Amino acid sequence: MGARLPPLGLAAAWAVLAPVLAWALLPGLFAAQNPLEGLPGQQLRPPDAAHWFGTDGLGRDQLARVVYGARESLLGASLAVLVGFSAGTALGVLAGAAGGLPEAVVMRLVDTLLAIPSLLLSLSVIVLLGFGSVNAAVAVGIVSVAHFARLARAEVLRVRHADYVEAAFGSGGRFLAVLWRHVLPNALTSVLALAALQFGSAILALATLGFLGYGAPPPTPEWGLLIAEGRDFLGRAWWLTAAPGVVVILVVLAAERVSRSIGARL
Repeated sequence: MGARLPPLGLAAAWAVLAPVLAWALLPGLFAAQNPLEGLPGQQLRPPDAAHWFGTDGLGRDQLARVVYGARESLLGASLAVLVGFSAGTALGVLAGAAGGLPEAVVMRLVDTLLAIPSLLLSLSVIVLLGFGSVNAAVAVGIVSVAHFARLARAEVLRVRHADYVEAAFGSGGRFLAVLWRHVLPNALTSVLALAALQFGSAILALATLGFLGYGAPPPTPEWGLLIAEGRDFLGRAWWLTAAPGVVVILVVLAAERVSRSIGARL
């Protein structure tokens, strides 16, 4: 069995995420070069004081492309989590609150989604919607719908049979009013924790789709696409793949650590 990576400390995780979030918000402060324009005579330059991550085959500064790619990757991950949380929670609440036929239909849909490999399902959705960063984010979000729906249903069923909910019904409370006032606030805590945990996974899934060519089109600076573009130069320009690859690994590990901390407090 391979050795597992040691857990990243919370302070170290924030030390990784804080600059990356700053990249996404204000990329121009951290990268003076244009990520889309190459510098004449600067092709495949190794990392140095002028170009910390080197330059690519067109002379573009790789650090600038990684910095500007943070916005594309983090916004895409946020959209994916939002899609999965919204659709999955709605389905799970419907199944847990309504019961009967609606619950059976929703849970069979959830079982079907869970039976399909995540990457295959993502690619199928992208083929239907078309290529692009937004469609890739929606595809990753749809993959997580089943996980949100299953957890939301379980939480609604647990809370629905609590004593205070039964008392609310016994005192003449209407179904929708009790559901909104008592069930949802107490059932969504675990679902919000799952949403936090899904953020790192969404970043990795989007990078995978970008690497395969199903995400943002060139020359958009997107982390998965940057890794893919460096494959042709691995023998003589290893930094083109190594730099964005290390950034993705660190950001995913840091996001997972911070998400677990947030989830534990919810």
